[in-house]
Amino acid sequence: MDSVRVRLLVIALLPMLVLLPLMLGGTMLRWAAKIDDILISKVTGDLTIADQYLAGLVELSGERVDAVAHSTALQAALQGQGSDDYLAQQRARLGLDFLYILDGAGDSGAFGAEDWPVIASALEGEWRSAVDIVEGPLLAALDPALAARAEVALVSTRAAVPTDRATETRGMIIHSAAPVTLPDGRRSALVGGVLLNRNLGFIDTINGLVYREQSLPEGSQGTATLFLEDVRISTNVRLFENVRALGTRVSAAVRAQVLDEGRIWLDRAFVVNDWYISAYEPILDSHGARVGMLYVGFLEAPFALAKRNSALALIAAFVVIALLSIPIFLRWAGRIFRPLEAMTRTIAQVEAGDLTARNNPGREGGEIAQVAAHLDELLDQVQARDRQLRDWAEGLEAKVDERTADLREANQRIERTTERLIMSEKLAAVGEITASVAHEINNPVAVIQGNLDLARDRLGPAADPVHEEFRLIDDQVYRIGVIVQKLLQFARPEDYSGAHALIDPAALVSDCLVLTRHQIESAGITAETQLAFTPPLRMSRTELQQVVVNLILNAVQAMGQGGRLTLSTAQRDGMVVIGVRDTGSGIPPEILPRVFDPFFTTKQAQGTGLGLSISQQLVTQAGGRITVQSVEGEGSTFEIALPPAPGT
Repeated sequence: MDSVRVRLLVIALLPMLVLLPLMLGGTMLRWAAKIDDILISKVTGDLTIADQYLAGLVELSGERVDAVAHSTALQAALQGQGSDDYLAQQRARLGLDFLYILDGAGDSGAFGAEDWPVIASALEGEWRSAVDIVEGPLLAALDPALAARAEVALVSTRAAVPTDRATETRGMIIHSAAPVTLPDGRRSALVGGVLLNRNLGFIDTINGLVYREQSLPEGSQGTATLFLEDVRISTNVRLFENVRALGTRVSAAVRAQVLDEGRIWLDRAFVVNDWYISAYEPILDSHGARVGMLYVGFLEAPFALAKRNSALALIAAFVVIALLSIPIFLRWAGRIFRPLEAMTRTIAQVEAGDLTARNNPGREGGEIAQVAAHLDELLDQVQARDRQLRDWAEGLEAKVDERTADLREANQRIERTTERLIMSEKLAAVGEITASVAHEINNPVAVIQGNLDLARDRLGPAADPVHEEFRLIDDQVYRIGVIVQKLLQFARPEDYSGAHALIDPAALVSDCLVLTRHQIESAGITAETQLAFTPPLRMSRTELQQVVVNLILNAVQAMGQGGRLTLSTAQRDGMVVIGVRDTGSGIPPEILPRVFDPFFTTKQAQGTGLGLSISQQLVTQAGGRITVQSVEGEGSTFEIALPPAPGT
C-alpha cells in the first residue's frame, strides 16, 4: 500500500514539478530571445533614420552651395569686386562655417584642389558634397576659430584601444563644392562646409528625430554620437550630469568591426558608463576611406529589468498554481485508486490463508468499485466451498473411525490420500475462482481503456488541456492489467511456462522504441506512435521483438540524418497490424519485389541480406504475413499482420 501511495505521489507531481517548469523555462528563453530581436530591429531602424538625416544634410549642403554658385547675385558680386561681403552674407544665411571661391590667380585654396575629390569634381563642372577630415593646421589657415572648436581633449575610456594622444585636433566637415565661372571666363569652384566637431545642435537634431517623446519606455534613454575614427566629437551621451562625453572613445571590439572591417555593429555595447542597445555604421570620406562612425542607441537597463520582472512574475504564478493544484491532484488520484488498493490488500490476505478478507467497497461508484464488489462475491463462494470441503472431510473421518481395527492401517493411508485430495480440490477451486476474477476484471478494464481511447479520439485537440489526466488513467489501467496478469499466472501457470505467451502489441512497440532510442536520437529522427487498442497476440515475444527492431533499424538507415518515424498498432480485417513507416528515400519499384529474398541487400558490405527474410519466416510461422509499400523519394511502410490470440 505504501508503494502504491508513493507511485501515485510521483505520478501526480512529476508533470507539475518537472515537465511544466521545463516548458516554462524554454518559453521564457524563447520570449527573451524574441525581445532581444525586437530591440535589435528597433535600433536598426533608428540607425537608418540617423543615416538618412546625415546623408540628406550632406546633399542639402551641396545643393545650397551649387545654388549660390549659379546665382546672378554671385556673378554681379564678382564683377563688382564685392564678392567677399556677398559670400559672408550667404555663409551666415546658409549656416555654413566657411564659404570661399578658389583664388583666380592659381592658388588652390585652403584645402587644395588636386587632393580633394569634392573640389576636383567642381573644377570639372559638377557639384559634389561629402564628409571629409581636415587636419588642424588647414583648419587654422581657413579660420583659427574653427581649429579651436575642432580640438577635443581625449578622455581615458574603459575597453578602448590604448593611445598616446592627448587631444584630437582634426576636424570632420561636411565638404561641398560647386563649379563657378569667373569674370575672365576661367572655371573655378565655390567651396563651403560645416564643421561637425562639437556641433551639438546637429547631434541633438538626430537624437530628436530618432527618439521622439514616448518612443522608449520610462527609464530608458536614447543617444546619438558622431565619431572621428573612434573619438566622440559630437554626442549627447553624458559623462556626468550635464557634461557630455566629448573626447571619450569607443570600445576596441566596436572599432575593430566597424572601422577595421567596415561592418555595421548591431548588438549591445558598453557606452561610456552603461550598457546600451547600440548600432554603429562607418562614415566614408570623399576618398572612400572609413574615417568615422555614426552611432545611435538606447539604455538597455529598463528592458532587462522588465524581462527579469516578467520572469519572476511567471515563476511566482507557477508556484501559486502548483501549491493549489498538487493537493487536488493527490486527492483525486487517491479517490480513483482506493478500491484497487483494497483489492490488492484483500488478495494478499487470501494468499496468506485468510479467506474471510473482503474489500467492502461500500457505495463508491465506478467500474473498479464494481470489480471489488464482485471479487467479494467470488471470495464468499470460495469460503463456502472450503467450508463444504471441510465438512465432508470431517464426516469422512467419522465414518472411517467406525471401521474395525483390522482396517485402521488402511484408514491411515486413506486419510493421507484424502488430505492430498482436499488440498488439490482447494487449489483447483482457488485457481478457478482466481481465473474468473481475472476475467471479470478484464472486462471493465477493457471498457475503461476503450472509452478512454474513444474520448481522446473524439475530443482531438480539445483533449490537450487534460492530456496529463488521460495519461494518468492510462498508467493505472496498465497497472490493473499487470495485476490481472498475475492472477492469470496464479490460475493457469502452464500457460505462462512456454515461449509463446500473450503479447500486448502496443507495449511491445514501446519496448522496441526504448531498445532503439540511441540509434533514433543519433540520427536526429523524430519518432511518434499511433497505438490503437488491439487484442493480444500469441507468439514468442523475443521473435516478434526481433522483427520490429529490425524494421525500425532499417527505417533509420533509410532516412539517414533527420526524418520522421511512425510506429502504429491497429486491428484490421480480423488481424492485428503493426506498422513501421519512415520518410526515407523509399525503395525503387524494380527492387521492391526482391526485398524479402534471402541474401538480397542494397547496403553492400554493411548488410547480409537476411534481416527481412528471417523476419518474414518468423511472422509466417506465427500464422501472419509481412508486407511493404514504398514510394521512391517519399518513404516506405512495412506492416506485420498477425492473428489475435484465440479467445481474445
